Amino acid sequence: MSEAVSNAEPWPKVLLTGAQMLFVAFGALVLVPLLTGLDPSVALFTAGAGTLIFHAVTKQSVPVFLASSFAFIAPIQGSVASFGISATMGGLMAAGLVYVAISQAVRLKGTAWLHRLLPAVVVGPVIMVIGLALAPVAVSMATGETSDNIGYGAAIFLSMASLLVTLLLAVFGRGLLRLVPIIGGITTGYVLALLMGVVDFTPVREAAWFSVPSFTAPSFHWAAILFMIPVAIAPAVEHIGDMVAIGSVTRKNYLEKPGLHRTLLGDGLATTVAALFGGPPNTTYSEVTGAVTLTRAFNPKFMIVAAVLAIVLAFVSKLGALLQTIPGPVMGGIMTLLFGSIAVVGMNTLVRAGQSLTAPRNLVVVSLILVFGIGGMQFGGGQFTLQGVSLAALVGIALNWLLPREREGE
Repeated sequence: MSEAVSNAEPWPKVLLTGAQMLFVAFGALVLVPLLTGLDPSVALFTAGAGTLIFHAVTKQSVPVFLASSFAFIAPIQGSVASFGISATMGGLMAAGLVYVAISQAVRLKGTAWLHRLLPAVVVGPVIMVIGLALAPVAVSMATGETSDNIGYGAAIFLSMASLLVTLLLAVFGRGLLRLVPIIGGITTGYVLALLMGVVDFTPVREAAWFSVPSFTAPSFHWAAILFMIPVAIAPAVEHIGDMVAIGSVTRKNYLEKPGLHRTLLGDGLATTVAALFGGPPNTTYSEVTGAVTLTRAFNPKFMIVAAVLAIVLAFVSKLGALLQTIPGPVMGGIMTLLFGSIAVVGMNTLVRAGQSLTAPRNLVVVSLILVFGIGGMQFGGGQFTLQGVSLAALVGIALNWLLPREREGE
């Protein structure tokens, strides 16, 4: 037993790095339920439970954390307004089962077709879109636009101080310090915010110490189910990009081992279970991929610790409320670095492919993926709007399929 422990990561490092991963995901994790009218404590619980399910299905082989999906924000808002929260959860369970169906199709057909469908010239810019499409969110948080009680000057000071400490620790830190650049940045920003008097402790005073999250059981209505199912395509495509992105960081091919069918199955089951309890759909978190890139924390155990901490936090109301008092600009400053890290991973995917990006075919594919994904292009309207990462991915796949291949030597 002692030999196994000595060969493994030391537990203080595992706990500290796991906590850091939850910190990174926390802002976006609770942002989705706050925007959609769901319970943040339930979202914490379902993110933790979903992550544990994912790691059980994939046999602890991929360093990812699952939490609230941004792709579902607008559909959840529309569905809650039209059908209510319970029926919306039924629709989200159906969307999770679509993931499961896709995973089984991959299991039966293999992944060879994926390499033809998703070459580097498609996957690279899609990964860049995953990071850069979220850039305005990070900037609006960093400049105080999302904070009611923090002006522009104070917000910029807090966000840039947090960012500066994070990058100094990431680049120049040694030993333990290098493992905690994000916690270091958040702590610095939080202490400065306390000194400036812009931290609102009202939610902490009003919260009980312990309470059971307000779980909501799903109900099933065809209209809500049909409303939600098409949305599953977006995070499923994004999931493939995230798997390639984290694989680019760790230099492993997760599409082969544990296999895309297993990662999609884990994601689908996590989303289905989240809806069962009244939480938002789960997806692999780009923010956490950025943190893994920054800290080189490749051990999946870190994510399991983060998941267990998320479940515990769901029941500790005071602690959950305290984490929600972290000012938006502090999180925004750190998000600017993390989202940029994702874009760099996408660039690296293109560079490693060694193809000429100015060749007409590649130029068209990469250009339209980037502009459609980052520029806000959308097709359709109302219930069936295609935009962002899902539109960029589908445009890239279609162009790669339709445009004639360039002959060798051209």
